[in-house]
Amino acid sequence: MTGVRLHIAGGIAELRLDNPAKLNCFTVDMLAQMAGHLEVVEGLSEVRAVVVTGEGDRAFCSGADINAWGDLSPAEFARAWVRGGHRLFDRLARLSKPTIAALNGHAFGGGLELAAACDIRVMVPGATLALPEAGVGIVPGWSGTQRLARLMPEPVVKEMALFGRRIGADRAQACGFVAEVAVDARAAAHAIAGGVAGLSPRAAEIAKAMIHAGVGEDQAAMIEALGSAAIAATADRAEGVTAFRAKRKPEFPGT
Repeated sequence: MTGVRLHIAGGIAELRLDNPAKLNCFTVDMLAQMAGHLEVVEGLSEVRAVVVTGEGDRAFCSGADINAWGDLSPAEFARAWVRGGHRLFDRLARLSKPTIAALNGHAFGGGLELAAACDIRVMVPGATLALPEAGVGIVPGWSGTQRLARLMPEPVVKEMALFGRRIGADRAQACGFVAEVAVDARAAAHAIAGGVAGLSPRAAEIAKAMIHAGVGEDQAAMIEALGSAAIAATADRAEGVTAFRAKRKPEFPGT
């Protein structure tokens, strides 16, 4: 049975796409499963980092199953499929915990967009990256022209999206999209994820939010979240809550 598997051990959550017969391409059910897993992981304080990978050694993810969207009406395609997938990848990108994509094989279309939604990426030497949507008459719809264009040089994204060319692991690392090229990408990703054990979870979370605010990843929400976290630690906030519950006028100390 195809799906997205969640395994948690040693403070690391692994999300594994399991549809190897179709190169781990996304089905409707897989999108829903991943969304549910992300909500679970977000709420577990014991999870310190997340690794996203694929089953097998051929593909990380080949994108979206054409059978899932090929017969949709234009309105359904835009509203349900494209926007639904975009919301999921936004949720992954904005997860409070550090995320690593372990590219165990090729990452095409939505698979490349999935990798781009993670914080960093590790890639096996023989894998390639591609945006092949134009070959089936569509365009990247899950942030390939937006988030990916912030992470890779514009000409490289155009090379894939406009000319159908594939990018290898060495070139992906040279342009900064891939942090490490390793024969066992999953093991390398878990080793990196294990490095968070000696770091402050809150410091990592806030640093991620600050970086995202700086590059425009959900900037408005990130700024308000940081401001809210700061005000929540003040005596003014404690006094305001106490006064409200006591039905009296607050006396703010200004600290």
